[in-house]
Amino acid sequence: MSDVSVYQSRPPSLWTLYGKAILPKGQKASGDLEIPGLRSSLVGVSTANDNLKRYQKVCGFATQTHAPITWPHILAFPLHLKLLTEKAFPLPLLGLVHLRNTITQHRPIRIGETLDIDVRLDGQNQGAKGLEFDLVTEVSSAGKLVWEEVSTNLFRQPQQGEKTNPGKPPELQRYPNTLNINAPESIGRQYAKVSGDRNPIHLHALTARAFGFPRAIAHGMWSKAQVLALLEQQAGWKHEAVSVACQFKKPLFLPGTAQLNWQTGDSNWDYQLLNAKGDAPHLTGNITWG
Repeated sequence: MSDVSVYQSRPPSLWTLYGKAILPKGQKASGDLEIPGLRSSLVGVSTANDNLKRYQKVCGFATQTHAPITWPHILAFPLHLKLLTEKAFPLPLLGLVHLRNTITQHRPIRIGETLDIDVRLDGQNQGAKGLEFDLVTEVSSAGKLVWEEVSTNLFRQPQQGEKTNPGKPPELQRYPNTLNINAPESIGRQYAKVSGDRNPIHLHALTARAFGFPRAIAHGMWSKAQVLALLEQQAGWKHEAVSVACQFKKPLFLPGTAQLNWQTGDSNWDYQLLNAKGDAPHLTGNITWG
């Protein structure tokens, strides 16, 4: 992988980057695809900007002295978009699938704290459904790593040979605690305003249909943030070093309702966001302290 690094003091313009996102990519044959080692950094980013209160409201986070655990993802998003729209990046941005996301917070980040953010492409792997790669984000304060994230994305590719039978999915385990979540039709547009993620599959039924979806679908990172906002309010939650992993499963169509289902433990919790019937997951994951 070739390494290209860009350092800057201001986030790139999202509208300019979205203009680049619609340009066609000259894709190579599937076996020749290589994800370049692109890297970009942003220095001196304040955790307290104009969007923070709106983000807390859209995702359901209570107002506190520290930033929501998912907030650095929003601060880093312009860098994510920059790397994925670089000329050297061989894949089209629209159509990439977010498979997994793991956030590790080494300590709570204070609101108003100044951060340095570094993002890189890494972890290329040929999976069962196509090419997988990671967006790795590292956030530092005063030179010390305080937060990191690995987002695994998929570029679907036609598979060679006979189709394999995936078999019966494992039986869904139900946990003892459940809360209902309401996702209004407008939540995709609300989240897009505070996150900058204006992928058309999330904005409106008309734009989602152009990509094969019958209705708009909720952002995966909104779903994860909504889950964490609710779990933070439960007895036993600890505001300290924590890692939150999740796997994105079935889309949550808008408008829609879902069930947050979870179980607690001394050092880890398991959670899942289920459909309205409670028989299929939108996302599953676990939380680990220490």
